[in-house]
Amino acid sequence: RNLALGIGIQNFPEGLAVSLPLHGAGISTWKAFWYGQLSGMVEPVAGIVGAIAVVLAEPLLPYALAFAAGAMVYVVMDDIIPEAQTR
Repeated sequence: RNLALGIGIQNFPEGLAVSLPLHGAGISTWKAFWYGQLSGMVEPVAGIVGAIAVVLAEPLLPYALAFAAGAMVYVVMDDIIPEAQTR
């Protein structure tokens, strides 16, 4: 419930950020309001798609995190340690 409330509160400035420039550009108040509403209506759909993607990608998560950790070790060994030794 708190998460849904937080998302709803966050949508107000997002809708205003879409609606106010459109209204300032000469689009009618109701049409600008409608476009602001449409910008928020995409979020539940994207949330469902994201949840499905997380469920599908969960078996790959340990391997992806291990790859990311190895990449960070490589960056430290290749760039940061030699640069630290020169100063």
